[in-house]
Amino acid sequence: MRRYEITDQQWQQIAHLLPGKVGHVGRSAVDNRLFINAVIWIARSGAPWRDLPERFGPWNSVYQRFRRWAKAGVWKTVFDELQEPDLDWLMIDSTTVRAHQHAAGPKKSDPASECLGQSVGGWTTKIHAVVDALGNPMRLILSVGQRADITQAKGLLTGYETDAVLADRGYDANELIDWLTESHTQVVIPSKKNRLADRQIDENLYKERNQVERYFNKLKQYRRVATRYEKTAVSFAGFIYLSSALILLA
Repeated sequence: MRRYEITDQQWQQIAHLLPGKVGHVGRSAVDNRLFINAVIWIARSGAPWRDLPERFGPWNSVYQRFRRWAKAGVWKTVFDELQEPDLDWLMIDSTTVRAHQHAAGPKKSDPASECLGQSVGGWTTKIHAVVDALGNPMRLILSVGQRADITQAKGLLTGYETDAVLADRGYDANELIDWLTESHTQVVIPSKKNRLADRQIDENLYKERNQVERYFNKLKQYRRVATRYEKTAVSFAGFIYLSSALILLA
């Protein structure tokens, strides 16, 4: 097996989730596994599409197919279907990704609509994530890089029933605290320094919060995620969902 290629066991877990299988209406895929390996090679190496090795076929055909799957939500579906979450407690956090100049070039559309925000450090995108008690990713949201973490907290957590939510003090806001408390969820979020009275939290449980940071560390081993090269949010999200699916398969 070549470097970056999916294993037989991993392939068996996702093959039935992909379009173009025998029996599907419409055109069947020639080789979904070869295509998946091509996209993984791009995701891990961070190379431009034009540098895709010839063994994967014409680079533009692979790129166009990746885009079609991203727009159709195939990568997200694979990610969603692989989840078997441990909901004892959940952890939320975010990480900022710098956009390459090719991603942040002149566009007719509003950059913010593609989750690109400009600050002193340049163009960035922020990945917001919720992970389960084992550190496995469950839901992902993209925003402009300068967007505050707290703005996406409810979007990450809505629909999940858990005993506790762990987060850093950037999520210490009365609205979120009250919302979690009303649902009988233990709040394990340190108080901000400007609070008049610190809330007591379970310090031992809070130590588990590093699981979400470990997830981001694994995610950024995929160079196409560690730096954003995609002009569109849907393509960048496609790489994030694929990379997260491979983390679940590891």
